[in-house]
Amino acid sequence: MSEELSGAVPNGPASEFATFYPEVAQAGSLQRALQAAVDRAGYGFVVELTSSPGWRCVAARAAAGGRSVDVLMAEQERCFSVDCWTDGVHMATGSTEDLAQVAGAMDSWLRAPRVRELVEQWPCLRTWELAEAHERGEAVSVRWRQLRAAAVLQQDSALHELVEAAFEQPRLRALSPGRSMYWLTFSRRAAPPICRDLPGVMSIGRRRYRVRFADGRLQEVDGAAQAVAVILDSLPSDAVPPRDLVVPPAVG
Repeated sequence: MSEELSGAVPNGPASEFATFYPEVAQAGSLQRALQAAVDRAGYGFVVELTSSPGWRCVAARAAAGGRSVDVLMAEQERCFSVDCWTDGVHMATGSTEDLAQVAGAMDSWLRAPRVRELVEQWPCLRTWELAEAHERGEAVSVRWRQLRAAAVLQQDSALHELVEAAFEQPRLRALSPGRSMYWLTFSRRAAPPICRDLPGVMSIGRRRYRVRFADGRLQEVDGAAQAVAVILDSLPSDAVPPRDLVVPPAVG
């Protein structure tokens, strides 16, 4: 868990948390308090310490079968934040003051329900469109739709032209699009680990674009169509989606 997480007190003795978290102070850490709540409810999973020593009193996690849950204590109020993940994809988030609810939500998620079922069972949690799309195997389609909508909302004509030119190409439309700073990127997978060996492209103004290749080379071209053509020419032979992925149709 990152040391940059906000809202928690690193490296403090458990007694410092007694005002808002008496059960954590008594147990000595969030991990121990959560494990006690899990054991009382008979859930039967193991609550782990985080990998970062500075957060071991105020954060904990559990994992099973590619799924994980991170729990973090807030600093100035009683609040447990909960984040649910599947194979590195953020699927749900929320918060509650009730440690028993935290334990119950963790158990539910680790038992592999659909994320919509999880948030319906535990209203303290919420999910979003892309998370559900990952479950359906439609994350690439949704990422393209969200990217195209964002390009319109940003009123960035160069980005919009580039995104639309890329979307018109079936080989690129089969890949997962993303934004990294000013770069439009492509990946064989919508879930981590994201591919780093495919070209990216960014607008540099006056209808010119810069293409970045996997080996670090840069090439500047005129127009979105030419930029897309250069990307297509430089795609490696294995830059194809999984066999069970349906290429999104070029509609809308």
